[in-house]
Amino acid sequence: MPTRRSFLHSSALILGSSAFAQTATSQKTVLLQCGWATKNIGDIGHTPGTLRFLEQYLPEAKVILWAMNTNEAVDAMLMKRFPKLEIVKGALSKEGGAVQEAVKRSNFFLRGPGMGQSTDFMIHCQKIGKPWGLQGQSYFPDMVTGKDAEKRIALLNSAAYIYCRDSKTLKLLQEAGVKPPMLEFGPDGCFGIDVRDDAKALARMKKHGLEEKKFITIQLRTHSPSSPGVDDKRPQKLNPLHPTPENIADDTRRAKVYQDLIAMWVKETGFKVVIAPEVNKEMEYNKKFIYDTLPDDLKPYVVNFDEFWNVDEACSFYARAHTVICHEPHTPIMALANGTPMMHTFSEFHSPKCWMFKDIGLEEWAPEFDSTPATKMFEILMSIHKDYPAAQAKVKKAMAFVEERAASQMKVLKGVIKA
Repeated sequence: MPTRRSFLHSSALILGSSAFAQTATSQKTVLLQCGWATKNIGDIGHTPGTLRFLEQYLPEAKVILWAMNTNEAVDAMLMKRFPKLEIVKGALSKEGGAVQEAVKRSNFFLRGPGMGQSTDFMIHCQKIGKPWGLQGQSYFPDMVTGKDAEKRIALLNSAAYIYCRDSKTLKLLQEAGVKPPMLEFGPDGCFGIDVRDDAKALARMKKHGLEEKKFITIQLRTHSPSSPGVDDKRPQKLNPLHPTPENIADDTRRAKVYQDLIAMWVKETGFKVVIAPEVNKEMEYNKKFIYDTLPDDLKPYVVNFDEFWNVDEACSFYARAHTVICHEPHTPIMALANGTPMMHTFSEFHSPKCWMFKDIGLEEWAPEFDSTPATKMFEILMSIHKDYPAAQAKVKKAMAFVEERAASQMKVLKGVIKA
């Protein structure tokens, strides 16, 4: 993993001092493809976070959002925070459709953060001569291995730049011979998030009797379908319609680790625990695997949310939590963006994106779930609790590095479009 200094040095070498010159007389336009789902606040959160980075570091540019999957509440939140934003929806394959026209009007196609992708937009951009880049990407190895790997690698090489959100993906692409003009580590766009809904968060806290900085949050990621009756078509089957006995055993064992952690936390501090959802589908399964089987004497200290939320309310809520603990990665990201310590109890089976916390200097707060007993997780949690100002300072330092990387990436984009 290169150092922070080498990141900046390599960027300067590639771009040169003249790349940032204000040579254009007309406003440049960036088309951002993002907004993958509304049933996952991480998939919602990528969009406002990336838009904030664009707004802050490329304020002279117009931004069009190609929203893949939004709803009325998400659109309203985005327009409230970014009133100049233009949103288009639809398929890239529709000739003369809103998306193709937006691509034509733009100077650059930016693919937002995610876990791999189809290559249709790369092919389209290459066909019409539109520069494009990737922001905050992770990949499984099959992106650059297997059938037609050479074609996919060639497409990746046609990017203006690729920023990987984890060092393992970066190494994977480097070793596969992916060599665009810029290939570096760059943060998941969700780190840039600053949307808030304090009123809803405070109302939820009042409803459940929660006091600021006197509760932690937890969410387990289970082997369960992303939507009722829908199987996972990916070879990894992260969200199986029919969990195997091994899948169920994994969920049960991990839930027990969280239950033990909850018991130790409550006994030591008397503070509450909130089972707070990152993914809508996990509300049912977290209740089943964690809450329902807790001892009766612990249940008064544990709140299991029975209603989903939007990402702005979640951010306001996490800002008031003591520590956020999650098997998913984006709840911890939102916590960090709001100054709150976190613990990402990861399973790399779900993708290499788990390594991004190590990459920003928070390795000790990212224990591997299956090799870390509850006692060790409690030790990490209590190290945060016993010197909370030091933990907050650690968050601040990590986020300063994230911001430095985001600013560097946006300068690269600025140079490409000559904004």
